[in-house]
Amino acid sequence: MHPLYQPVLDIIENASRDIVMPYYQNLKSHQIDEKTPGDLVTVADKLSEEYIAGALSALLPETKIVGEEAFAADESLLDQLADGQVCIIDPIDGTGNYAAGRGPFGIMIALVEQNETVAGWLYDPLTGRICHANRNGGAFINGEQIAVAEDHPEQPVAALATGFMTPEERDILLAAAEPVYEIVDIPRCAAEQYPRLVQGTNHISVFQRTLPWDHASGVLFLNEAGGKCARWDGSDYRPADRRKGLLGASSPKLWDEAAERLGEIFRN
Repeated sequence: MHPLYQPVLDIIENASRDIVMPYYQNLKSHQIDEKTPGDLVTVADKLSEEYIAGALSALLPETKIVGEEAFAADESLLDQLADGQVCIIDPIDGTGNYAAGRGPFGIMIALVEQNETVAGWLYDPLTGRICHANRNGGAFINGEQIAVAEDHPEQPVAALATGFMTPEERDILLAAAEPVYEIVDIPRCAAEQYPRLVQGTNHISVFQRTLPWDHASGVLFLNEAGGKCARWDGSDYRPADRRKGLLGASSPKLWDEAAERLGEIFRN
């Protein structure tokens, strides 16, 4: 595991215990806002990010901090991801679920160096599950190393995030996917979706919006577990890259098959 595994986990667990869970199912209407139509933010998101950012700055004083809610106020922060060491914070991933008083939701942190994710944390406050990845060092759940299964069903399970696609893109994707995959609902929480791919609950995931706080840690976690997550053209995911489109799979073989079957419209 990464040398910072436990110190960062301590920060996450403190934020979960002292901020995220006390507000869970206790939010008032005035404590929930929309950043953009359908994109919610709560007082707990803001307080959680404020705490995590401060604690990470104390732990890593030379490291830049980029949080989802700070980005909402200043989009130029994304440019900081290209150089140096950066911590990326998603203070509550799955805010829509959280605001509705249901799971799943999570806290996600990625450590990035020169635009490459080197460590990731995906924490589930409801269960205490911690998924962690260390570049070239493996993937772990609750401290135990994990790898994707070697065998997959004849009809793999696909969770397709189509909410940010055009109607034409969505229709073409579904028409191509439905004959070969079992289509299931997405959890609306990347902190849950990536573990599902690693553990074999799902085998294929398609994402259109690829913001770094949603994906940097999860992509590393899936890849280090032996799965594959990459751009539709096969190139690596880089946090500062503003392109849309990402394909994840429980094995490189499943990724190749899905890219061939589904990817034509997204490779342009």
